[in-house]
Amino acid sequence: MKKLLLILLAQSFAVLVHAQVPQPAKAQEQALLLKGGTIHVGNGQVIENGLIGFEKGRITLVEENNGENGDLSKFKVIEISGQHVYPGFILANSSLGLEEVSAIRAMNDFNETGDINPNVRSLVAYNTDSKLIAPTRYNGVLIAETTPKGGRIPGTSSVMNLEGWNWEDAVLKEDIAIHLNWPNKRKGNFDYSTNVVQKEENKDYQKEVDQLDLLLREAANYTQLDQKENNLKLEALQGLFNGEKALMLHTEDAKEIIESVRFFQGHGVKKIVLITGNDALDVSGFLSENSIPVILPPVHGLSDGADEDIYQRFKLPYLLTEAGVMVAISHAGMLGRARNLPFYAGSAVAHGLKKETALQLITLNPAKILGIDQEVGSLETGKRATLFVSKGDALDMMSNDLLYAFVNGKTIVLENEQQVLYERYTNKYQK
Repeated sequence: MKKLLLILLAQSFAVLVHAQVPQPAKAQEQALLLKGGTIHVGNGQVIENGLIGFEKGRITLVEENNGENGDLSKFKVIEISGQHVYPGFILANSSLGLEEVSAIRAMNDFNETGDINPNVRSLVAYNTDSKLIAPTRYNGVLIAETTPKGGRIPGTSSVMNLEGWNWEDAVLKEDIAIHLNWPNKRKGNFDYSTNVVQKEENKDYQKEVDQLDLLLREAANYTQLDQKENNLKLEALQGLFNGEKALMLHTEDAKEIIESVRFFQGHGVKKIVLITGNDALDVSGFLSENSIPVILPPVHGLSDGADEDIYQRFKLPYLLTEAGVMVAISHAGMLGRARNLPFYAGSAVAHGLKKETALQLITLNPAKILGIDQEVGSLETGKRATLFVSKGDALDMMSNDLLYAFVNGKTIVLENEQQVLYERYTNKYQK
């Protein structure tokens, strides 16, 4: 009896562990065809009663199921009539895989010592065993930019598939962008007596800008030297001048946005992406004219200004899109909220955006911004088969319910610890 009890306990533990960190899937062995579902291509197009086929990790067929589709005998058919097919959602500007329990220092690997670290690569620190990955991809988020933070230049980010044994397996595109926190003209200090943030002039602002100016001049001169000592920091910055890397510019104030963009344009930086909030609307014309895309924080939040529309954060994606700015949505704050990414896009629909346009905020737009749109971001032939099937509208919290998900054609395990606990306590309290 004791032996049987031990076996049952071991099996239960194995199931729980499997659910917490699902085992990576095998490479696609057989061509698959999803038949009869509504295909949301990701570029604004919708195909009712569609066919989408893929083999060896690549999409080979996307068309309407009209009964004249030729020989489909090589495919294993999965009937999904009444379901919806979407490109894998893309989470930009995230510490997923670098951060686990934020309150425990040893479980966080997103911040290096020092203020200027362009040579720090988040790629090699990415943890495929993070327990946050499985529940995040359960809502359709299958790709993430893993991003360092802290200091003036935190480091270099990479784009990862949320599937793989290690970072070498998971990487989609390495070293795509350098992140930089622009100096603040005014610094905020929290006044505990009034519970209000008091802002005062940053007397070191020009000094901090001058330090960046010197750094970029040194980096530009470094490329011209025939004989030079290897400098990892200056080497890492070279991609900004030849367009191989984007500059992810973190700043909030409208004046600082214009000043910082012009600063880096003057230094020959080829590709600039702005990571900011509400103040982007005040300079939307400037951003549109200079083709500066914007990554916004979640729409689920209050506006910062006391005199701003309380729904300003919800309306911002629509207003910026209407102004001709390319927009993507990310997350901010607690990493566990990253799984709500599709619902941020869904809330933007309720405040002006068309549904397929909102879908682009978390698919094709971030793919273009991150330089991976030739591989993912929309369901088109030749692209990677990174997609999922939902019972309902994936942007709606009430109906997003994944049946299947595929990364590079691999069928991934959707079950995770939260589903195990749901089943466990449902069975307990429904008896």
